Amino acid sequence: MLSEKLIQGLTDEEVVAGRAKYGRNILKDSRRNNLSILLDVLREPMLILLAVACSVYFFTGEITEGIIMLLSIAAVAGISIYQEIRSENAVKALRKLSQPLTQVIRNGEKYFIPSDELVVGDLLIVSEGQQMAADASVLFSNDLSADESFLTGESFAVQKNVANPELFSGTTITSGLAHAVVTAIGTKTRIGQLGKEMEDIRKEKTPLQMQIQAFIKRMAFFGVIAFVFVWLYNYLDTHDVLHGLMHALTLAMAVLPEEIPVALSTFMALGAYHLIRKNVLAKHPQTVEALGSATVICVDKTGTITENKMEVTELYEQESKKIFSGEHFHSSPGCRDLIGYAMWASEPLPFDPMETAIHQAFKNSGSGISAAGFKMIKEYPLSGNPPMMTHIYSNAEGKKIIACKGAPEGIIKISHLDPEEQKYVLSVVTAFALKGLRVLAVAKADDNRGEFPEDQKNFEWKFLGLVALSDPPKKNMEEVIRHFYSAGIDVKMITGDYPVTAASIAKQVNLRNPEKILTGEQVMNMTDENLERALADVNIFARMLPEAKLRIVNALKAKGEVVAMTGDGVNDGPALKASHIGIAMGKRGTEIAHQAASLVLVNDDLSNMVDAVALGRKIYGNLKKAIQYIISIHIPLISIVTFPLILGWKFPNIFTPIHVIFFELVMGPTCSIVFENEPMEKDVMLQKPRRMSNAFFTWHELSLSIIQGVVIGAGLMVVMYYSIHTLQNENVTRALVFTTLIASNIFLTLTGRSKKYSMFTTIHYHNHLVPVVIGITSLILIFSMVLEPLRNVFGFDPVSLNQFCFCMAVAAVSVLWVELYKIKFRNRKEVTA
Repeated sequence: MLSEKLIQGLTDEEVVAGRAKYGRNILKDSRRNNLSILLDVLREPMLILLAVACSVYFFTGEITEGIIMLLSIAAVAGISIYQEIRSENAVKALRKLSQPLTQVIRNGEKYFIPSDELVVGDLLIVSEGQQMAADASVLFSNDLSADESFLTGESFAVQKNVANPELFSGTTITSGLAHAVVTAIGTKTRIGQLGKEMEDIRKEKTPLQMQIQAFIKRMAFFGVIAFVFVWLYNYLDTHDVLHGLMHALTLAMAVLPEEIPVALSTFMALGAYHLIRKNVLAKHPQTVEALGSATVICVDKTGTITENKMEVTELYEQESKKIFSGEHFHSSPGCRDLIGYAMWASEPLPFDPMETAIHQAFKNSGSGISAAGFKMIKEYPLSGNPPMMTHIYSNAEGKKIIACKGAPEGIIKISHLDPEEQKYVLSVVTAFALKGLRVLAVAKADDNRGEFPEDQKNFEWKFLGLVALSDPPKKNMEEVIRHFYSAGIDVKMITGDYPVTAASIAKQVNLRNPEKILTGEQVMNMTDENLERALADVNIFARMLPEAKLRIVNALKAKGEVVAMTGDGVNDGPALKASHIGIAMGKRGTEIAHQAASLVLVNDDLSNMVDAVALGRKIYGNLKKAIQYIISIHIPLISIVTFPLILGWKFPNIFTPIHVIFFELVMGPTCSIVFENEPMEKDVMLQKPRRMSNAFFTWHELSLSIIQGVVIGAGLMVVMYYSIHTLQNENVTRALVFTTLIASNIFLTLTGRSKKYSMFTTIHYHNHLVPVVIGITSLILIFSMVLEPLRNVFGFDPVSLNQFCFCMAVAAVSVLWVELYKIKFRNRKEVTA
């Protein structure tokens, strides 16, 4: 017997004392604090360039400009820190929500707590599918086994009991349940002492991250060459090292697209955080990138398509060969015997909805069988093909109860029914299945031998009958599947249930081709080529085993599909891990499923995946808009810094670092805050999924952004040429070019909100940040032209109203031509469609 102390678990005071003594249950604290964020920001290339420019200003005695640069550094760093903290907080929230929960007994009550809150001495309740979060010692167990291959390399599960009590952090409970007391946490565990990192911190870069990294490296290489060229050119022209350095820094700052990685990390982290509002937990922000690419979603039937609220509605009793409905279960001794043995073959403390329904039916049947005095002495876990499970109970007098339940075709085969009986029973199974009922067969055995056979099939089984359970489809499932189809996503049902039952449910939710079914055995016997061909038409897979599920996922991937896979059990782990987007059920999913998956449906509602796919597509589309904006606005900035110098114009160095840093302060919030907040466009979920193998931009998209930038750059050159040839001085010329560039940026923000719809349509989109950012930018432009102190800082002279209007007109022509292109492109698409 367990002592009263252990049954009660720790008290609150003991928990506090234990945490003070042993610390938190973590191997390594990977969280970034505000100081580390600040240091990371200060190491950014743009901040380094600004610091150098600031130093040059002070060194040359330009104190006002130096102070302005210092303030600019503070502003740029502040924006970067704000974005980093915002992203880091989102990631921290994801980590906290995705952290596994562990069931403990404290103060005599059962609680689920985050695993990092465990302390030495905690009393754990562990069960099948759970990953150990600390080292522990077994106090009581029932058929407990653990997979320790993570530590030992041994592939077979190890039996655990009071004779072999050690459970190790990181290992997986493969069967049974137990009470265990925590003996070590954090770095004091076996895995902690070996120095292995269990927290999944370092991740491979996604294709998008690698593409953007490569683009930035190319731009950086170009920036270095341009920097050296401008510095050398200016030095040879003026023989002033610092003068040449200042203008080289201006170009380097114009070239460096430092907003892109910030936008990428911000969009992904905040996108993952926004998914939580849709009851979808993305364990890693990078998962958001894959959501918009999903082309196939493989779903389980029970609990995903169906309600997972099971009820025993009909019984077939073999002795009388009659079918009984729920209200008549108590009327037949054979029915009571059948439901009794079904209960014995279920877990004593059921957590599976099917077994819970069987226990409830047993209570309602009025069966005279009493569980008092019986103890389970042997358990054959669910196994085989078709699957079955067996429990053996015994009392003090030595009386034994041997009960099994499982797939009808398997139980019928081992029960030695004659061919006619088999045929009749299978016809009853089919009749139940056509109603969409889940069907189990039940059998019993009489065996007084001291030793039991190694294989549960080797008992002398007597067939008792069939148990039929109803589990209707969720009310919204037909609409959910229709949304998937509209979005170009194929839906495949993968279930362990009977084929006819699966087909019946598929028809009820309007799954395509419900008449075409493959079983797990057929899948395993097909060649790769035949399986890939079959996957084009077959959407229902029944009697599926873990290896067959994994083969389906791999075959779909071989066809070039982007696969999302739902799962909840221990055996779903390999398929979840192999899929591009593993989706675990939050309420009924095992810890193994949660660990293997990249997404968790918090409330087990598949409709949230429709919302998640839509959000993933929106985020990806908005990220594209942001980066296209960055490309388009950087090109004219580079042009106006470079071409007047190359062409030998009168004012070759029209901008200084102060002007470029102002543009950075405008561009940063625009691309990573304004575009991130853009709503989803109306046709996003009617488009086909993008392929993950595709480049981030199509050639059409990239070329359009480049052309936009080139045209804006040409507009700036026109304004500068006009100013020089109307004999304006350098300060007026600078003011006109600056005004044109700022106006072009405002127009580009408005037109960039959609690559398909007109700005007169997008002006009605709800995004309160657009007028805020444009308003602030416009005010700063006006103040810089009107207020003399600001004019002096920027190096401007007053401009006339006609000159200002001319700048507005050039900016409008340079940007708004794309609106006509959108109309033409949209009309061409509609004609093609």
